[in-house]
Amino acid sequence: MSLLKNLKSTASLLALCFVGATTSISAANANDLKGDQIRAITAPHTDQALQLYHDILSLPNDTFYQDDIAKLVTFLDNEFKARSFETQVLDTGGSPLLYATRMVPNASKTALIYLQADGQPTDPSLWFQESPYKPVLKEQQADGSWTIIDWDNLKREKNPDWRIFARSASDSKGPVTQFLMALSALDAAGLAPGYNLKVVVDTEEENGSPHLPGAVETYKDLLAADMLLIFDGPPHSSNAPTLKFGARGIATITLKAYGPILPQHSGHYGNYAPNPAFALTKMLGSMKDMNGRITIPGFYDGITISEETKKILEAVPDDINAIHDHLQIAKPDSVAESLQLAVQYPSLNIRGLQSLKVGNEVRTLVPAEAIAEIDIRLVKESNPERLISLVKNHIEGLGYNVIDHDPSKEERMSLPHLVKFTSIISYGAYRTPFDAEPGLLTRQAMKDLYGEEPILIRTSGGSIPISPFVETLGIPAVGIPTVNIDNNQHAPNENIRLGNFIEGIAIAASVLLQNPPE
Repeated sequence: MSLLKNLKSTASLLALCFVGATTSISAANANDLKGDQIRAITAPHTDQALQLYHDILSLPNDTFYQDDIAKLVTFLDNEFKARSFETQVLDTGGSPLLYATRMVPNASKTALIYLQADGQPTDPSLWFQESPYKPVLKEQQADGSWTIIDWDNLKREKNPDWRIFARSASDSKGPVTQFLMALSALDAAGLAPGYNLKVVVDTEEENGSPHLPGAVETYKDLLAADMLLIFDGPPHSSNAPTLKFGARGIATITLKAYGPILPQHSGHYGNYAPNPAFALTKMLGSMKDMNGRITIPGFYDGITISEETKKILEAVPDDINAIHDHLQIAKPDSVAESLQLAVQYPSLNIRGLQSLKVGNEVRTLVPAEAIAEIDIRLVKESNPERLISLVKNHIEGLGYNVIDHDPSKEERMSLPHLVKFTSIISYGAYRTPFDAEPGLLTRQAMKDLYGEEPILIRTSGGSIPISPFVETLGIPAVGIPTVNIDNNQHAPNENIRLGNFIEGIAIAASVLLQNPPE
């Protein structure tokens, strides 16, 4: 059984979509709107939202193809201008940032909004449709498979369990479209946001946003705000309304071990030419024990979980049996007693391995090199330089000669057990108190829409480039998830559930309608 469950409001929301509901609400009582009153504002714009979404999804958005990114930025620039924003394209030295501002009369506070427009690279051969950039509507069959159905079905009905498949459907063109259409709906109803808006659209998030920290420093006066709101990512696995108050940062390491200068016949040189794959696997295997705990001394140092924090983490309603069924695992790594507790610690993950070929392309060769790509997920207490140094020192302690460049012939012939070690620190972690200004604002927005407190996530496991804003601008940040958890983000056949897409517009509208707490 899927982890996904319907949002409580799906039925009433879709009913509103069909009847073309309208509402007459004055600006004076806009902050008092609840539940279906908010949905009554957004629902009449569902068809327009789906058309805009289709158009945005049809634009390729791989950061490595800057001509495509330029077209996407131009498209979004026009969409923001159509909603009374003033816009600029900010040079970062890499992929640009789109910056848009909209001042609200008599507003006392300003929110910086973070949106992401780029997507992971795609291999079209792994997608069950013509192209990842040609969005399709699909319906699930009894056997669990998905079948393409005519997009025009959306003009006649809107089954909340239908899904739209395309690259960045959830990560993160869905949230971009939801935010834009929430503003359109408020404008059509004669309602204004409760605060000034400054929007940053990141176009290289999936590449680690390497130029973002420098750009935030360069443009810090332009970006100055009272708080940061992040429309990105999925909610808790229950699909219930969720807010995220932190995210892990990320650093990466690349290891390359060396054997003969060229691959050699394993019959002629096996037992003689050192095999770099064995060297690499020895290094990697020594970093964790059989229970998945990192064995590098000091890696978990500095992490303390108070009893109060444990209560916060225990309040998150994880269904462990359902999670294990979804992952099809017998037992989790033993870093901590629960999923929520485990993501409070830094992690060490092998994200890629390469050494010659497998399957039908396998050859009886001693490889020339073996490469491992590692990511370290950072928590607020992490010092990334320290963790990287711990990994490097560990490898040296195993007897390897660690260098930071491809070796010369002289080095290859004089230094045994060579390994090249390079690293990148993308950005750190952030964490905001639940009662900080954006926390109170977004919690009230969720209570207005759903009638109860949302699930509060102290730290999410994934990484988003928020710490440069938090640290440089000195503002608190909260993430507002609006997509389904089982969306295949980063993978082939990424999708969004139709009910989540439509409901996400109402979530964004409820957040925008809030007056910041005094």
